[in-house]
Amino acid sequence: MLRFVPHANLSTLDPLWSSALVSFCAASMIWERLYGLDDSLTPRPQMVAAHERSDDGLTWRFKLRESLAWHDGTKVTARDCVASIARWAQKDGFGVRLKAQTEEMRAIDDDSFEIRLKNPFPQLLFAFGATACFMMPERIAATPASSGVTEFTGSGPFVFRKDEWVSGARAVFERNARYVSRDEKPEFWAGGRPVHFDRVEWHIVPDPATAASALQRGEVDWLERPLTDLLPLFAQSRDIRTEVLDPLGTWSALRLNTAIAPFNDPKVARAILPALRQREFLESLQGDRTDLMNDQCGVFLPKTPLASTAGLERLTGPRDLELARRLLRESGYDGQPIVLLEAADLAASAAFAPVAHQLLEQIGFKVDKQTMDWGTLLARVNTSGSRAPWHCYPTSWAGLWITNPAMHLHLYGTAPNPGMQALRTNWFNAPDLPTQKRVADDMQLLAFDEPPLVPCGQYFNVQAFNARLTGFVKSPVAQFWNLRKA
Repeated sequence: MLRFVPHANLSTLDPLWSSALVSFCAASMIWERLYGLDDSLTPRPQMVAAHERSDDGLTWRFKLRESLAWHDGTKVTARDCVASIARWAQKDGFGVRLKAQTEEMRAIDDDSFEIRLKNPFPQLLFAFGATACFMMPERIAATPASSGVTEFTGSGPFVFRKDEWVSGARAVFERNARYVSRDEKPEFWAGGRPVHFDRVEWHIVPDPATAASALQRGEVDWLERPLTDLLPLFAQSRDIRTEVLDPLGTWSALRLNTAIAPFNDPKVARAILPALRQREFLESLQGDRTDLMNDQCGVFLPKTPLASTAGLERLTGPRDLELARRLLRESGYDGQPIVLLEAADLAASAAFAPVAHQLLEQIGFKVDKQTMDWGTLLARVNTSGSRAPWHCYPTSWAGLWITNPAMHLHLYGTAPNPGMQALRTNWFNAPDLPTQKRVADDMQLLAFDEPPLVPCGQYFNVQAFNARLTGFVKSPVAQFWNLRKA
């Protein structure tokens, strides 16, 4: 058995309904995708055996690999895949674009399906391999994307034990004896998925000190996000190892509610830019570990193809608190309290929220900081027409989701932004990377002029685990295949 402490509570396993990374992690254990990204972020076949694309790029045909079966023993069919893609296309950024360009999608036979497009969609395989496009039985995929699925039958290497799930306490996954792994080296989200544990238990332990003590006593095997302050303690034990397992790191920001006052006025939101110091946010979480932070961060993930320096001096240049105060006065801000949400059970939120509180008050905002758990925060943010309004909250996203405009959900604000939407369309239509980069420059400039968020920097999480564990597959989410306990 492997005992794992995730970074947050698992409140749903549907990553299309919830943007929580912990949901994506759980979903990856029980459901599979047609393709998976390798270490170079190149899509490689996962459930697919082979595909064909017509010369004009308008017709794609996919053939599923053999031995695919659902957890209940029934065969995975092309109809299941068509239904799953259709559900994904209701909500995901890539999926919505694909739906708009699709002429027809149909199953050819039990093992093959076809997508005919109105216009070429060269990013199709990346979209399948990088997003929450998980394949589900047709009956489950019939659930609208606006609702979370409640049945968790998949074809992946683990079976979810719904009968043992206690939200806020424990989630249990058992090895899928029917699963046939690809005969390939595991790499990022691609390749084989050999499982060497019969049972994986997730233990929800919100208090970092309690979780650390459990690891030291051998009561758990793996902490996903221990506090940086505890790393020196782990270094003293030869029974515990620490390592960065996500090569892309985490992007963080203060998300603004642009649908209501005062942040529906860009002048108010822009007042934050001259005073925000990314280093202060990062140090609140990572302490003096400068090797685990990057305070030169724009709206796209640093050191990735679309990372931009356009207008970046507005965040990384000399800081000017007096300028921020003057801009706020000139904006006409009327002194109404702004509600800052903090998730006490999420280390980054608990670290960043007090920094944001102090910053906003220094600029001249009246702040009402409200503390809750992450699940409650997400429910409040995602409920339209809530009687409990919110204005901002610190958030962190695994870096992969911040590498392109299709996956970068928070870039578009909580109210319609026609300019940003038009730029996303331009990015989809861009014929090459240089053109895409120019669009990314324009998107960053617009994000500084009409802020839907303010980037707070990039950081890398160190994970702590029993020294006997080997075979970790590095990726943005914890993966439980290829792991062994020596």
